[in-house]
Amino acid sequence: MTPAPEEETGESEDPTGSHSKLPLPRFVSLKSPRVNLRVGPGKDYAVTWLYMKPGLPVEIVQEFELWRRIRDSEGTEGWVYHSLLSGTRTGIAAPWLKGKTTTIEMHRSAAEDSNIVARMEPGVVSKVKECAFSWCQVEISGRKGYVRQNDLWGVYPDEKF
Repeated sequence: MTPAPEEETGESEDPTGSHSKLPLPRFVSLKSPRVNLRVGPGKDYAVTWLYMKPGLPVEIVQEFELWRRIRDSEGTEGWVYHSLLSGTRTGIAAPWLKGKTTTIEMHRSAAEDSNIVARMEPGVVSKVKECAFSWCQVEISGRKGYVRQNDLWGVYPDEKF
């Protein structure tokens, strides 16, 4: 008899957090201006990184009680306390292009031929209001526009919200 896939790994294939019952993985943002990233889920674990940018998008990849294992845009992972995170969606403009002489165009509407209202340097963080049909509506310093979804880290490909 062949064991079921979840018996082989000992893990459930249910893609929700054990405590929050929300989908895993999922994107959130940092709520606090100071967030300690720890090696394990608890205050007794060592701090490996200190984030000092509220609004930075991170991806929750695991939960343990009130602790969340997160991953940032550079691939760094660690544990943070749940109350330091916000459900507010944010995105980083093409962090993979940081340091290159290029910009990400923000359009007036969700169309390639619409007017460009701003150009963002790679690494700029914006609020993400909604995403649909490969475009996301973003806001930076009160200026709103649309960016191609694949130019943002903090949203999944083809995600709609």
